[in-house]
Amino acid sequence: MNASSIQGTNPGMNDAILQVDHLSMKFGGLVAIGDLSFTAKRGEITALIGPNGAGKTTVFNCITGFYKPSEGMITLNRADGSKYLLERLPNHEIPARAKVARTFQNIRLFSGMTLLENLLVAQHNKLMKASGYTMLGLFGFSSYRKASAESIDLAKHWLEKADLVDRADDPAGDLPYGAQRRLEIARAMCTGPELLCLDEPAAGLNPKESLALNTLLMDIKNTSGASILLIEHDMSVVMQISDHVVVLEYGRKISDGSPQSVRTDPRVIAAYLGVDDEEVETVLTEVGDEDVIEQLDIGPDAAHGPGTSSSYLAGPVSDTVGHSDGERVTVSKGASKAEQVDARAATVASRPVASQTPSKPAAKVGAAKAAPKKTAAKAPKAKAEGISNRLDAPRGGKADNLTRIKGIGTVNEKKLNEHGIFHFDQIGAWKKADVEAAEAYLAFDGRIAREEWVKQAKLLGQGKDTAFSRRVDAGKVATSHASAKTGSGTAKTANAASGKAAAKPVSGKRGGGK
Repeated sequence: MNASSIQGTNPGMNDAILQVDHLSMKFGGLVAIGDLSFTAKRGEITALIGPNGAGKTTVFNCITGFYKPSEGMITLNRADGSKYLLERLPNHEIPARAKVARTFQNIRLFSGMTLLENLLVAQHNKLMKASGYTMLGLFGFSSYRKASAESIDLAKHWLEKADLVDRADDPAGDLPYGAQRRLEIARAMCTGPELLCLDEPAAGLNPKESLALNTLLMDIKNTSGASILLIEHDMSVVMQISDHVVVLEYGRKISDGSPQSVRTDPRVIAAYLGVDDEEVETVLTEVGDEDVIEQLDIGPDAAHGPGTSSSYLAGPVSDTVGHSDGERVTVSKGASKAEQVDARAATVASRPVASQTPSKPAAKVGAAKAAPKKTAAKAPKAKAEGISNRLDAPRGGKADNLTRIKGIGTVNEKKLNEHGIFHFDQIGAWKKADVEAAEAYLAFDGRIAREEWVKQAKLLGQGKDTAFSRRVDAGKVATSHASAKTGSGTAKTANAASGKAAAKPVSGKRGGGK
């Protein structure tokens, strides 16, 4: 018996159509997927979600044979009771024998062929077999005529399901984008899959097209007998149609469960927001409402969190990552927002009950007990005393908008103010000892130098702008100040001119408050 195929004893009784066990995928020293395990149940829609670069497509490539995983097992349980170890099957046999079909992020239709022809191409195995793998089809043999008629009927069936039958004779390239997405899914269904893998099927669709896609996927689930595994960033699609959601961050699973449990998981919220390390707790307590994930952009904010160049670094990492501008950054486990949430929860749980500060109500965060109020991360003040140019109060009673420095969010600005740092020229004058003292207090390690706080502060103190400060001034980045820039000790905003106090800090959620 082939090692890739194992005959089951109870045909059709296995509740799991796909079992992924301890899957790892490494590219040299980079770990794209690290020890991933999850199950997709038969007859359900399972969604695989996570920020950009989390490793979702790598998982799909392992399941569908484009990659051979470094470690782990991927078991496909057919309805007839047979089992296939997908990592051992040649990639061309995965759709033929294991009945797994997939679509890709980029549409891969034959644009010059008609819609009907695209769906007939998907059935070439059946037609070739009927022709005896020769030219017998040209002579009208009855077996080939029967197979050809069945293929046309199946193609028409899925064109109707996709609401495209009226355009069966049009070139596929003439279809609108949303219709091309549905045609690609219909073509995949013509292969008779038991597991349909869809890689971002809603990418680029407008709300009307997303609704049509949802309708098609629910119809496939309810009437075809096929199970669906999909990668998707559109949370309106994921939350409406999924039965089960698996969340990845840096190639590791951080949440696994129903859509409702996942959307309120603080680790998921932190991972999706991609906020500054020191702002995770604030995000969890202030904007951890149940619909926060639905309002997120696709992937992390480019101004916060790890860049896409570090997306494959899932395991213990000592390598550096090169960026296009020549900068090289060391990425550590601390980049994982989910791990930060777990660590904070463990810290709070280990304290005496009397010393714990109550969290906000559970309605704000699905697991509020895992998202404590900001009482834990106050690093030793003794080290902060080493900052040489602290002030007792801002000069002229007005502090500069330190959030105009990239890397200083609203939470970090508050901490700096608490320790006597109010102005750009103070940061601009920092020496090595001052930087080390600030890093000890803010729990950073090399970040101040990496993000060039001192250099940015010198420019801003001279009344000059940086690319990031212009984004803050334009309202594209959350800031603790009502508007516009403030020079070093010199008020330049309308509020400052009128003597008004700075506005309440904008919520830590990307894109500002609700």
